[in-house]
Amino acid sequence: MTAVPGLDAAALTAWLAERHPDLAAGPLTAAVIAGGRSNLTYAIEGARLPLVLRRPPLGHVLSSAHDMRREHRVISALGATAVPVPRAVDVVDDTGGRITGTVFFVMERAPGRVLNHPEQNAAYSAAGLRELSLDLAATLADLHAVDAASVGLADFGRPEGYLTRQLATWRRQLDASRSRETPLLDRLQERLATAVPQESAAAIVHGDYRLDNALVDGPEPHLTAILDWEMATLGDPLVDLGMFALYWDISRVAGDATGLVPSAVDSDAGYPAFDELVDAYAARSRHPVPDLGWYRAFAAYKLAVIVEGIHFRFRAGETVGAGFDRMGELVEPLARQGLEES
Repeated sequence: MTAVPGLDAAALTAWLAERHPDLAAGPLTAAVIAGGRSNLTYAIEGARLPLVLRRPPLGHVLSSAHDMRREHRVISALGATAVPVPRAVDVVDDTGGRITGTVFFVMERAPGRVLNHPEQNAAYSAAGLRELSLDLAATLADLHAVDAASVGLADFGRPEGYLTRQLATWRRQLDASRSRETPLLDRLQERLATAVPQESAAAIVHGDYRLDNALVDGPEPHLTAILDWEMATLGDPLVDLGMFALYWDISRVAGDATGLVPSAVDSDAGYPAFDELVDAYAARSRHPVPDLGWYRAFAAYKLAVIVEGIHFRFRAGETVGAGFDRMGELVEPLARQGLEES
């Protein structure tokens, strides 16, 4: 078995044989799936079905950002809805144990691949990529239309005061990750706090909705699963649209730091402008979408805080994989974008 950071494949093999003998087939191997900058995600081979294991990152872990139980719970709850998600297998508290030493969860691996680089677009037609984009927007509307109580998520969050609490939460996350001065980010933080909008009706919020948190499959790309639910909660659904917008245009926003957050979105390949995605979302939800300026600015702030946390962990030697050494360069352009949006 090949050793990987943060996971003991032999211990996982023994656990699967004991807890899920219907899935066990022999020794398991694990490989870190590239692309994640937060929770660690592993492809697990050797079981009767392809599996994925998710665990918190190594080292510096902020208090609420990497809750495996919440991610497992929301995926399980959405399994019977129109929102495509992988099938959840189990969630395990292995704190102090041999497998990961943390809480982790296991799910089946949905078919398909993540689109996160422009060169991947060559496999599809412009019409196919356009249709995928509009479907992604419609799927977000489907998520926001799910009745949380009907799927057992009535207590999944506190929608009242959600935006104010979000600002306070991300301020704490930034304070916990400070290793340098961030004047533009601090200015954005204060500007957002003085202009919190009236919240829209509560919904299940993904928290990090974007093209590269989805799996696509087929000769023309169609959605097979929405991934990475670690930030899901109940709250203002426009937060998801703000984050979706930021990532859709991240290549422009990042400026000289383009490439640090890979994106396949390219208008020349057939991806529509984000305004068309807003129209698709509004058509599916049957509700007009208000101005998203504050929500776009909040998305830039939130991502900047996440990136600053990654920078903190990199400086402490607690990141796994390549590409972390320059992530801190993204903080200033993101803060500048947020100031422009707000």
